[in-house]
Amino acid sequence: MAPVPPGIRFLTNFNREQWYKAFTFILTFLLYTSFHLSRKPISIVKSELHKNCSSELQTTGRGRLLQTEMDCGWKPFDKSNYKQLLGALDYSFLCAYAVGMYLSGIIGERLPIRLYLTFGMVTSGLFTCLFGLGHIFNIHSLGFYIFTQVANGLVQTTGWPSVVTCIGNWFGKGKRGLIMGVWNSHTSVGNILGSLIAGCWVSSNWGLSFIIPGVIITVMGLVCFFFLIEHHSPLTLYLSLFQMYDTELLLPRDGVCVDGAGVCVPMQQLVVVKSETEPSPISFFGALHIPGVVEFSLCLLFAKLVSYTFLFWLPLYITKAAHLDAKRAGDLSTLFDVGGIIGGILAGVISDRLAKRASTCAVMLLLAAPTVRWGNFSMLLVCGGLVNGPYALITTAVSADLGTHKSLKGNARALSTVTAIIDGTGSVGKFYFICSSLNSEIKENSHPEAVHITSGYFNNTYLKTVLIHQI
Repeated sequence: MAPVPPGIRFLTNFNREQWYKAFTFILTFLLYTSFHLSRKPISIVKSELHKNCSSELQTTGRGRLLQTEMDCGWKPFDKSNYKQLLGALDYSFLCAYAVGMYLSGIIGERLPIRLYLTFGMVTSGLFTCLFGLGHIFNIHSLGFYIFTQVANGLVQTTGWPSVVTCIGNWFGKGKRGLIMGVWNSHTSVGNILGSLIAGCWVSSNWGLSFIIPGVIITVMGLVCFFFLIEHHSPLTLYLSLFQMYDTELLLPRDGVCVDGAGVCVPMQQLVVVKSETEPSPISFFGALHIPGVVEFSLCLLFAKLVSYTFLFWLPLYITKAAHLDAKRAGDLSTLFDVGGIIGGILAGVISDRLAKRASTCAVMLLLAAPTVRWGNFSMLLVCGGLVNGPYALITTAVSADLGTHKSLKGNARALSTVTAIIDGTGSVGKFYFICSSLNSEIKENSHPEAVHITSGYFNNTYLKTVLIHQI
């Protein structure tokens, strides 16, 4: 008899629950990848909404070259105050995201995660496509674009608390740092794919740079509706009842009789009774009293501030500083996200081994502080790993640890609220950066190292916050 192939032997080593765990891991990874994929186009398209007018030259009939500011951008972003207008788009999204995140976690604890997440993904796809339709239908109203950003920011808050709660329900604390470090690479993967997809049409038809990602997240929302399993407990009950139903089909409904003995044993109907009441969801202020929630929330405030400095402005900065076109600038900006994938996994492995989440963050950010000052493309990999590693650790493993803290006494209905508080506070950092930089040196680009110096400053501030918590 032919031997069983080694691949089949490997697959048969996993039981049904492990297969469902792997399926949930992959599905939630793809779901949140689509969230970040749909956020990235705005940073790629900025350089197209307002081109470098000083490089746009027009030849007159007499052979002279005249600089022109006509047809060098998309109204209303073709004006001299375009930096403030582009910043207003980020401001609108981040303000709505920061406010909505605090509410999202509370709502998510009280609604089915699958339906809540599906609604958020489908509506997010709608508003992402709506922004791109502004190009197709020749819409030049600033209010239209700000409205789509505000609406998109609100519905995007449904994503993070939902997927973290789902992955936390399936995976325990064993090797949580490693598992969630690998899983959290969806952030960088989504940014990379978003940059590449948006870059394909940014110079020819930037509306498609939004429409294609919008369609992708909508399709993934439908996949979520049909396949997402929120928790292993209902699945276990369903499978046990299904197996019991199969067994009942083999037995007579009247009972089992022994031939020749005249003895019949009646079958008893099985009734499943819920033995204990389900705990009520934790309140917002109750979640704040969990040890570590406030401290790590403040840590994430500074981490997200630095990370989103690169997310929203790195492609435009590369375009202006290195004089590259929008597509090449978008491609180069993905180096920061590639480093983030490696850094997130590394931070998870180290924190699992040492069992010290805060110390891991502190050391990585201590190394990150000097790298953000070096205006070197090769350092984007290193910088991305050292900045996004702690960021990923706090938003995943730390949030899951705090959401299942021993002070909760087994109440699992706190994970979504805790995750939302931590991520919402981090979003305040992103919001603060946009507000403070609308008229800042970064936007004026008067100094080529402005972005890196500012990021270095906030990285040092973040490092101090982490060290204070550790003490």
